[in-house]
Amino acid sequence: MSHAASSTTPAQLFDKHHATLEAAVQAIHARGFWTPYPEMPSPKVYGETAQEDGRRAVEATFGQDFALDQPGRSGSMASERSPYGVELGVRYPVCDADALIAAAQAAIPGWQRIGAQGRAGVCLEILDRLNKRSFEIAHAVMLTTGQGWMMAFQAGGPHAQDRGLEAVAYAYREMKFIPHETVWEKPQGKNPPLKMKKHFEVVGRGVALVIGCATFPTWNTYPGLFAALATGNPVIVKPHQNAILPAAITVRIAREVLAEAGLDPNLVTLAAFDKHEATQALATHPAVKSIDFTGGNSFGQWLIAHAKQAQVYAELAGVNNVVIESTDQYKAMLRNLAFTLCLYSGQMCTTTQAILVPAGGIATDQGHKSYDEVCADLATSIDKFLADPAVATAVLGAIQSPDTLRRIAEAPEHGRVVRASTKIAHAEFPGAEVRSPVLLACDAADEKAYMEERFGPIAFVVKTADGAAAVALSERIVREHGALTVGIYSTQPEVVDAMTEATWRTGVALSINLTGGVFVNQSAGFSDFHGVGMNPAANASLSDSAFVANRFRVVQRRYHVE
Repeated sequence: MSHAASSTTPAQLFDKHHATLEAAVQAIHARGFWTPYPEMPSPKVYGETAQEDGRRAVEATFGQDFALDQPGRSGSMASERSPYGVELGVRYPVCDADALIAAAQAAIPGWQRIGAQGRAGVCLEILDRLNKRSFEIAHAVMLTTGQGWMMAFQAGGPHAQDRGLEAVAYAYREMKFIPHETVWEKPQGKNPPLKMKKHFEVVGRGVALVIGCATFPTWNTYPGLFAALATGNPVIVKPHQNAILPAAITVRIAREVLAEAGLDPNLVTLAAFDKHEATQALATHPAVKSIDFTGGNSFGQWLIAHAKQAQVYAELAGVNNVVIESTDQYKAMLRNLAFTLCLYSGQMCTTTQAILVPAGGIATDQGHKSYDEVCADLATSIDKFLADPAVATAVLGAIQSPDTLRRIAEAPEHGRVVRASTKIAHAEFPGAEVRSPVLLACDAADEKAYMEERFGPIAFVVKTADGAAAVALSERIVREHGALTVGIYSTQPEVVDAMTEATWRTGVALSINLTGGVFVNQSAGFSDFHGVGMNPAANASLSDSAFVANRFRVVQRRYHVE
């Protein structure tokens, strides 16, 4: 296969981005705030016309064939339905899975030859170009997922790029531990020593499959994509059928960078399939050695059970929860929880679903508050937050899936309605499906109501016997059903300690007394360890060296030297 003439070699790309890479490696050691990708959509950073250019680039794809010169094309598909009511109609190439795998395998030798530094350089150039196209990607994310504009820009653009760079940094650090060559010399007493030259080659395990989700098609895709690519593996990106455009733009940029560097662009391909069986066949193909998946339990568990030839990194459904035992900042706590429940209409893998409150109420700086008062005050806080329609639509976004709309409609069957969900009109997008959160009250004994994930703007205030029972229930929820986040509000150190130890046993991230501008459903690149990998919601750590280390092997060769 012929490729574009090399305009910049992988070695030159490594030199170009070396300082950024070393800073990223330092950042994952220090775990403080750091990013090379500004999160604010400032014209001074991204260009005066970047916003309009990005919007026009996305609109230019509507009703058109999305150009990707990939092998094995058999047709096209246009499956995306915008939650904002915008007609998309983008047609993507449907390619034969065997053809994509064969092309990926053919691309491996060239990718292998450039070594760890060359691969890191190419990956960072891809990320740099993605960053420059953040407005375009943000519009694509917004229109396909229903995210509000600011979240689509930040989570879909710079924060997703942070996660990709974080994965490259872990991969580069792990590969740097392995020397490329050495001379082994063993003394033999009076006889000449045994002397050998040894070479150690980092080799990818094989084709990587990254299966995207409908709600965060870049933030949840970039870690697996770049972890696999940096460690020597070709990657096939299989996006959710309703969020293809952000992934397709990403794949096209990656292929352009690869071709310009004199490499086979089929190291990264897009698998847009119109049949679920095609995804299953690809996932169980003997050549596929790793699978990254974010989504529902049904298909995630199917992958773990059937894709035995591959290492599966899965982030699945869980029941995130918060315990409220006491607080010395009652109003600030309620504001924080209200924002948490409203952000992207709860369509996040980290959003709180169950709020566990003692039956006898809680001590606060506003005096004692009964269980019913906590329920009512939280509902009022949500109402106040959403009082301005412009703020409401910006934060809530739109409902991504008809299944989520159905769950909202059915929610009153599962508890006493404290706050009903309402439909909110969107000034810019008349067809947008915008819904405010529904808040339900129930007893701890009503486990069928709250002990399964009800994805979307649906939350339960669960009445427990007391604070200790709430902590114990939180632990059992995580152990049995999984969670990616839990929280605790308490002024009592012993209660916080008990909750902390519970999270150690179940392996879940804990947020303590959040009352300011950080929320339990947010995760910071280079700092937070996202997806600990110790409970049913995550079967692998998603933000540490374990996430990359099993994606490559070291193959050695040795020979005698004089």
